[in-house]
Amino acid sequence: MAKGARPFYVLPDLGTGHRGRVFRRLLDEAVRLVQRGHIPSVAEVAQSAGVSRATAYRYFRSRSKVVSAVIAEALGPVRRAVPQHGDAKQRLHELLDRTYSRFAEYEPHMRAALQLALEHQALEAAGLLEEEPFRRGQRTEILATTLQPLKKRMKPRTYQRLLKALAVVYGIEPMIILKDICGATDRETEAVVRWMMDALVDAALREAK
Repeated sequence: MAKGARPFYVLPDLGTGHRGRVFRRLLDEAVRLVQRGHIPSVAEVAQSAGVSRATAYRYFRSRSKVVSAVIAEALGPVRRAVPQHGDAKQRLHELLDRTYSRFAEYEPHMRAALQLALEHQALEAAGLLEEEPFRRGQRTEILATTLQPLKKRMKPRTYQRLLKALAVVYGIEPMIILKDICGATDRETEAVVRWMMDALVDAALREAK
């Protein structure tokens, strides 16, 4: 795992029995509620799913766990599709080919995760956070795997700077800037992100020489 990365939240495998069906009902409702632009409480998920609060809290202790499960459901295929072959640029392009359509499909859920993380950071800094904090940061592991061919070709400082720079342009944040502020379409957003990634890799390679 890359330095500073956090382990992925993994959806529990509860099988197809009663517990598995209840968890799936709760998760599906959470995904639907977040799709509508709302970060639900555990109680709201329970009510929407027709499950008692006590039962829901056995599966999700907090909004953090609800949103973590929603993101794991939405982006699980992204995490499993990290390219393992080709040079760094080929891998980055393949990563975008495999994942960007899913980013667009689950954009509301990614925005919700960012919103909750920012809310919790502000409350935590003020000493007012009363629930388990929601943490993000798995993209560095995805990018580190993708950039593996460059690790031995660059000094550690250059490689780490490239990894951090790519983390800025891969994810929900550039989508928000390009779409909300610049008025870009999904296709334009993907093209700009691809161009920025190529430019960053080229700059790092020039520095490595």
